Amino acid sequence: MKKKDYLQEKVKNYNPNEIETVENALNALKFCSFQGRNLGKALEILTEMVGVPKCFKVLSLSGAMVPAGMEEIICQGIENKVFDAIVTTGANIIHSIVNSYDPTNQAHYIGSNNVDDKELYNLSINRIYDTFLPENHYKNAENHLLKQISSEFSKNKQHIIYPSKLFNIIGKNMKKTSFLRAAADRNIPIFCGATSDSELGINLLKYRKLNDINIILDEIGDIDNFAEKIEQHDKYGIVIIGGGVPRNWSQQIFPYLEQIKNRRNSGYNYAVRIHTATALDGGLSGCTISESVSWGKYSKESDSKSVSVWVDSTIGFPLLMTALFQRMRSKD
Repeated sequence: MKKKDYLQEKVKNYNPNEIETVENALNALKFCSFQGRNLGKALEILTEMVGVPKCFKVLSLSGAMVPAGMEEIICQGIENKVFDAIVTTGANIIHSIVNSYDPTNQAHYIGSNNVDDKELYNLSINRIYDTFLPENHYKNAENHLLKQISSEFSKNKQHIIYPSKLFNIIGKNMKKTSFLRAAADRNIPIFCGATSDSELGINLLKYRKLNDINIILDEIGDIDNFAEKIEQHDKYGIVIIGGGVPRNWSQQIFPYLEQIKNRRNSGYNYAVRIHTATALDGGLSGCTISESVSWGKYSKESDSKSVSVWVDSTIGFPLLMTALFQRMRSKD
């Protein structure tokens, strides 16, 4: 390449006087540098993704985004048809249930990370960094959920069920502020590859031990249900919040299809990832999208588009989704 090939476009100063919306801000950041530029790129990729017919769009949701106040964004993503499936942690599911059964629809409190955790334990207050959740809110949700489970599943019998089916049943009885309810109302599947790693998993075991309601989650079988959804579409997009089990559970579907049906040259065509992990220690949560191309998890075609934004998810996710919703409304 020649020198002129590197010098095609100049950086444009971000001008606050020209910014009226979040969409304006992210559009302007595209011409700046570092993670601001990546966030602007993410908006462009999502805009294209939601406009592609027959594109199956997945939200991979790790961490504790519901306690952090991000649930309404997820609900609006479902309502605006940005997401066709959600792969999440059991934690986000149980926190949504806790919120739904609270009279105020919000069971979590603004707290602090600079606090005496021993005192919190004595007061039966759980801490999620700078957010507090009283233990009695868990108990309240557990009791309500038991009533619902008891009405759906008989005692002294094994009930083998896909997690996505169980979440659909639960969601139909949640208030509309819950992302489980929003998903159930629109037949959007919610998958979880590690339900036992959550208070929800503990609850299901307690119902088995103390109430003779024996629910067995077929998480392996749900992989095939996810595969069936994938096979009904021509293009695939994913928004990844963090890493963990949801991230790779969402990605491994393409190697699975390759092994079962010899379906090569597939993978996600659009990918936006918001995270703070690094690839330096070889950990999966820091694994780059490029690395995942080698596994067939992302498309190797030249027209595929992806970006990783290194930013706290409680900053990047709401800004990105707000800008996307504003852009979608302006086109209606």
